[in-house]
Order: sequence, then C-alpha cells, then structure tokens
Amino acid sequence: MFVSRSMTQKVISMNPEDGVIQAKDLMAKHQIRHIPVVDAENRLVGVVTDRDLRSVFPASFYKGEEQPGAVDEYKTMKIQDIMTRDPVTLTPYDTIQDALLLIQKVRVGALPVVDKEGKLTGIISVRDLLRAFINVLGIGTPGTLLCILVEEKVGQLKKIVDAITEEKISFGSVLVARYWDKDKRAVFPYLLTNNVSKIKKKLENMGYTLLNPMDWYMDQLPKDE
Repeated sequence: MFVSRSMTQKVISMNPEDGVIQAKDLMAKHQIRHIPVVDAENRLVGVVTDRDLRSVFPASFYKGEEQPGAVDEYKTMKIQDIMTRDPVTLTPYDTIQDALLLIQKVRVGALPVVDKEGKLTGIISVRDLLRAFINVLGIGTPGTLLCILVEEKVGQLKKIVDAITEEKISFGSVLVARYWDKDKRAVFPYLLTNNVSKIKKKLENMGYTLLNPMDWYMDQLPKDE
C-alpha cells in the first residue's frame, strides 16, 4: 500500500513569515501536533511541531492561562525562527512499511509527503499508519487471533492455511514473526470467527504447538548481533 492512499491530503500548512502564536492556535483548533511550512510555491521548507512551540512558550502561556503582556512578547516571533529546516520526508510512492520504518528511525510523530519537485502533497502520521495497518490486517472485523509455533521450513504456512480453509473459516490476515528459537517461527492467523475450538484441536493434532498470543511479545526475542 502506497503512502498516497493513507496520508492526510488536506494539510494545514503555514508560511515561514507566519507567527508562532498563529501556529499555537491552529494546533489547538485542529488538534494536530505537526504543521508543514511551505514557501509561496508550496515547496516544503520546514516543519513546526508542538514540541517546538513548547520550547518557546512558558508552560502557563501554552496552556492558555492569562499573562499580561505575554502576547506582545511573542507577536514578532516567526515560524522560521523555530521550525525544523529540511525535514525528513516521504514521497507518495513510498509504502506504508517505508513510512513506519522511517518514523521509528527518526523518532517523529508524522512526516510530510512531497512530490519530485519538493512540493507538499500530504502528511502521514502514526495515527494514519495505525488506521492503514488495521485495514490491512483486517482486525477491524470481529475475530480471533491464533499463535502457532512452526518449524522454519518451506510449506508450513501453506499447511496451516489449507487446514483452516478446509474448515470454511475466512482470514483477516496472516503474519509470520521471529521466535526465540532460531529454527522456528510464530504464525499469527487472524480468523474472522470466534468459534475456533475445532480448528485449534485440528492444528494440535497436526503436530503444531499453539501459544497464547498474549504471552508473545517482541521484546523477548534475541537481539541481532
């Protein structure tokens, strides 16, 4: 899935000469935390975040508490004075996997999306990515997640899929993840049913070990050398 299908296209943006108080008001009004900054030709030149604003304003002013003379003090401060210049960006043709990895790498909550000319076309946030992966994984539909321990060899996933399909059970998604033992993998089928006792018994009779998905988490996995 491409970023263009998941990003927010109607982006609230600002110009470098706009004031920081205006940025604060826009974020509060639209409940956002990132505003791209563009020039007169809509080319991205920076990003201003709520963290940038918090570094400028006193906490009491940022929360909207009355402070005589405070507004006058910040009236002359411009976005260009506090924005992050040349921010990390994505293109509309990057994938949501690319976006997820990049957001994790640079540790930001959102990334601007620009075309080949550097013009702003959208913004994609962690919230957008969560919505996209919910759709991809099918977990918006009621169902049951299984965790099946398998040997790491060709054909295991097909056997599991065939066994479940034979029971006329539909899939929301299937994920394959690393496991503690190097020669094994954990398979996570999300089944669009809550009646899974029969298929669980069938998989166990086939020799598979079923784990409680709630007991599996990536932090326990061995670290790469």
